[in-house]
Amino acid sequence: MRTLKTAAVILLVAAAACASQFETLLSSNDVEAKYAAAMDFYQKNKFAKAAQLFESLAVLTNGTARDDTVQFYWGLSNYRNKDFYTAEGNFASFVQTFPRSPFASDAEFYRLDCLYRATYRYELDQMPTRSCMAAIAQYEREHPDDAVHLAACAEMKHDLQDRLDRKDFEAGKLYYRMEDYLAAQVKLRNVLKTNADNFYREDVLYYTAMSSYHYARLSFPAKRKERYLVFSDDYLNFVGEYPESRYRKELDGIYRRVQDILGKDAPDPETAE
Repeated sequence: MRTLKTAAVILLVAAAACASQFETLLSSNDVEAKYAAAMDFYQKNKFAKAAQLFESLAVLTNGTARDDTVQFYWGLSNYRNKDFYTAEGNFASFVQTFPRSPFASDAEFYRLDCLYRATYRYELDQMPTRSCMAAIAQYEREHPDDAVHLAACAEMKHDLQDRLDRKDFEAGKLYYRMEDYLAAQVKLRNVLKTNADNFYREDVLYYTAMSSYHYARLSFPAKRKERYLVFSDDYLNFVGEYPESRYRKELDGIYRRVQDILGKDAPDPETAE
């Protein structure tokens, strides 16, 4: 028991000594010692301490040959420490201050990645998503030959566009779930007017057709024929684009019922493609 207490005391003393040494180094004006320690902390994945030292060094190396290296690793340390908000500011400042640095291209990309990580899931505000996509587009224009980073940019863009597309689709689907079928029709049609290549196009067309059907079904008798014809058009558009869809069987059955209601012979759905 006494041995354990002694070991604990030794560890506490050692930790206090290390903390004291770090604080002394942090307040020091010894550029060489600080730089070596900052790089050592970075290499050992102690990114919070590395970031503190690089931040302190930035004042001492301002205007020197090491200026861009210190500034870049300051941002990189914050990035590795998952402080993406601070890192984005670091990299934005770096790109503006050192546009010709050998680190400039990497700094621009890391800034994009910070912006990407600051975006929200599709249910929330998508302004950060749009800002990030604009920044990615600018990067692609300015670095058309950067194969490694452009591949990562393409993945980010795909994910971000998916969020925007899903947000639009889910807004229309919400009206459908609320049984406001006219509003659902309008919203879902506008989704594809805004972006015909929406990643959820099949789902959008399905819910558009279903909204048309239910809107017609619940209409006054005098309006039903006209509105069932709208559903028929939506059905034919759907099967023309997605003949093998998982929604096909359900829609085929509804289409046959609608044709019976309209007093027509229901054509074989296979010939409707």
